[in-house]
Amino acid sequence: MKLLFDQNLSRKLVNRLADIFPEASHVQLKGLAEKTDTEIWDFAKLNDFCIVTKDADFLERSRLYGAPPKVVWLRCGNAPTSRIEALLRSGEQAIQSLLNETELHRLELH
Repeated sequence: MKLLFDQNLSRKLVNRLADIFPEASHVQLKGLAEKTDTEIWDFAKLNDFCIVTKDADFLERSRLYGAPPKVVWLRCGNAPTSRIEALLRSGEQAIQSLLNETELHRLELH
């Protein structure tokens, strides 16, 4: 499973985090920038992605439907990309556990 950064996150995260999440991508890079949450959810499910987002809608969808896809919800508000990168780096072990353990469906990082 790999990470898919939502529209509300910078595309720069793909390159900045390539050392720890080498298969990560961004919705814009997958042609999903103008797609609905449902279309992004379905794409992630079909292509083995975990959605990384600041959007609580994906977390609620995960609560309703379970996984796949899995969801990482970033609760950092309107933070600069450097802060989001630091948050994801500090949460690397928790994210890897989410990706690898079948019983986990979502993760909140603060």
